[in-house]
Amino acid sequence: MTSSRMRTPGRAGRRAATVAVLTTALVSTLVSAPAHATGGDHDEPALGDRDPRPAVTWTTEPTLVAHATLPADHLEPGPPSGAQATPANGRRGPFAGQVIPGFSAVVDAGDGSFWAQPDNGFGSKANSADFLLRIYRITPRWETARGGAGDVRVDGFVQLRDPDRRIDFPIVNGDTAQRYLTGADFDIESLVQARDGSFWIGEEFGPFLLHVDRTGRLLSAPVPMPGVRSPQSPDLEPGETPRLPASRGFEAMAGSPDGRYLYPVTEGAFVDDPLQRRRTVAQFDTQRGRYTGRTWSYETDRDANVVGDAFATSAHELLVVERDDFEGAAAVTKRVYRVDLRRAERDGFLAKELVLDALDVANPHGLDADGGYGTGDPWSLPVQSFETVVQLRDGRLLIANDNNYPGNAARRPGTPDDTELAIVELRRERVRSHPVTVIGHRGASGYRPEHTLASYELAIRQCADYIEPDVVATKDGVLVARHENEISGTTDVALRPELADRRTTKVIDGRSVTGWFTEDLTLAELRSLRAVERLPQLRPGSAAFDGRYEVPTLDEVLDLARRSVSCAGRQVGVYPETKHPTYFASIGLPLEGRLLSALRAAGLDRPDAPVVVQSFETGNLRWLSRRTQVPLVQLVDCSGAPYDLVAAGDPRTYADLVTRTGLREVARYADGVGLCKDRVIPRTPDGRLARPTSVVRDAHREHLTVHAWTFRRENTFLPTDLRRGDDPAGTGDLAAEVRAFVGAGVDGLFSDNPDVAVAALGARP
Repeated sequence: MTSSRMRTPGRAGRRAATVAVLTTALVSTLVSAPAHATGGDHDEPALGDRDPRPAVTWTTEPTLVAHATLPADHLEPGPPSGAQATPANGRRGPFAGQVIPGFSAVVDAGDGSFWAQPDNGFGSKANSADFLLRIYRITPRWETARGGAGDVRVDGFVQLRDPDRRIDFPIVNGDTAQRYLTGADFDIESLVQARDGSFWIGEEFGPFLLHVDRTGRLLSAPVPMPGVRSPQSPDLEPGETPRLPASRGFEAMAGSPDGRYLYPVTEGAFVDDPLQRRRTVAQFDTQRGRYTGRTWSYETDRDANVVGDAFATSAHELLVVERDDFEGAAAVTKRVYRVDLRRAERDGFLAKELVLDALDVANPHGLDADGGYGTGDPWSLPVQSFETVVQLRDGRLLIANDNNYPGNAARRPGTPDDTELAIVELRRERVRSHPVTVIGHRGASGYRPEHTLASYELAIRQCADYIEPDVVATKDGVLVARHENEISGTTDVALRPELADRRTTKVIDGRSVTGWFTEDLTLAELRSLRAVERLPQLRPGSAAFDGRYEVPTLDEVLDLARRSVSCAGRQVGVYPETKHPTYFASIGLPLEGRLLSALRAAGLDRPDAPVVVQSFETGNLRWLSRRTQVPLVQLVDCSGAPYDLVAAGDPRTYADLVTRTGLREVARYADGVGLCKDRVIPRTPDGRLARPTSVVRDAHREHLTVHAWTFRRENTFLPTDLRRGDDPAGTGDLAAEVRAFVGAGVDGLFSDNPDVAVAALGARP
């Protein structure tokens, strides 16, 4: 912030401008001072006049309108398949016919039927030689609100073959007349139909582009991607290093509406790319039969995510399926983004707009009822391999899965997943949005290990307005999300013998702490760890997800938030906290400059961005107030003092910060206060809620917002009169506590259980 915006005695002038922009942008009510506020000692509380009625806004609600299922065990005529397939879920090959292991690509045939293409069969060259590569013609008999069978009729197939010997390397059936292609020859994944009825196929072993006529006959030699080979490529020279990892070729490919261009997309990153979130979109000219040399960069939400499919909705816009490899309740990313090849962000990556979260689809008609996990309302497609998106002619989206038969069991553990096709309509809906801001505390940390993308993504689905990452630094200066820099309680580091020598004792903010610290590990070392639940005795349900998720970088958290849409139809906000700033500055890893750099790189360092920066210390907030326009919040604990004041010999405590004089001073550099709950409503000697203090009114007089923390549903964290039963881990009446604090005038709250907080506000279901 420039000196011209510094006002005495507070930031009210800047806050007024911020409020006007935030209101216009329909972000949350973080800062609610009236637009005419100009500084000085205001006696009337700006936030005390907050309209308690839920606001009505519009959003797009993906809604399930049709569903059909092909049973996992369905067999088509042909020789036995799966003799070498890995047994799973009670199924062992060989199977008495040709398995359909889900669909990796679907093409609308225009008459109610579809062309649907499985991949190479059972996952590798070694186990798929008896799997014949086919494109099936299918007709879903949809279940809709009006009824319907909900099944899939297989009407026939096109057998891929090479009778003209276009392929110049050995294939399984190379000595036969028709030379039927198998899963040991190619891993076919994506499909585009040309205007003449022929098919273009993207595959992964090369990766190659294949062109076959409408009968499946190969029309020309496989076209390799220039300069790119996978470990399975038949063209790989001895000693040559593959540029793509195994099975990371053309899982996705779109075709321009005029048929001129194909846009194959690498499923994974090039092994030599330092940016492992990059996926490459190439352009292939079908008229000239060659790549044009034009490429674009797509950035996944995390390194390990893959691009599952792509569909061109216009000459420049693509729908892109991005997914992780988790399934069932552990699934995090099953999304459809829209990108425009003409629009890139400042870092060169294509700008992504969320179209559909397949883990959160409204199901008002109860379709696919009792189909297993995720088949209620909301409905989800929590399968490992979400690999199909097609925009139908009426604008609705068809999505489908590859079930990796017999290996996936997302719906019912121990039972192979069926192949599912669903039609999703993007409906415009009115929603109620309460003026109280709900912040997902470390994500939805009451249900998933804290500070993981799984926890943050769940908080978004539970209608949190903001997600909160605590920020610490690694040895190589990368900001990551951890509650503390000591990580033995939130990761499996103690189980890693290669890191045993990093265990040490340090003094952090005047307190001796023993364990493993982020500042002693590089990002690569930290990435080798997996998150665990910090309170396993209280939260065994969350602990069930131990060992699955990585420690995310701040960049990843910012990207998830800005590429997500809240239940109120707004961009999801991010609320980072700088942890132990004095300590990190003392070891040469100051957090503040790195935080601002991350915000700027994400396009979030601006007054209208849904970003709030918070700290328990005061000096770094003062430093930030002169260098950023995003709102700042002074955190206030129930006891003690800001460590930077302690280190400087300043006798002021947190109690001093919330006096009338202290709040007036806070308003000089901050826009709000984040208060320990007892500062707002203390507890009686027997643990009940007492009468509210004057702190909310006093803060509002200084035009400071008040956000309270932390709201948790377990009995042990609740007032005694709101506990239910004697089990400390039991679920108490968190909703009643939320309502009490809203009644006391708080403008926002941090909760480990955003769904409960939102429901208590009566804002959104």
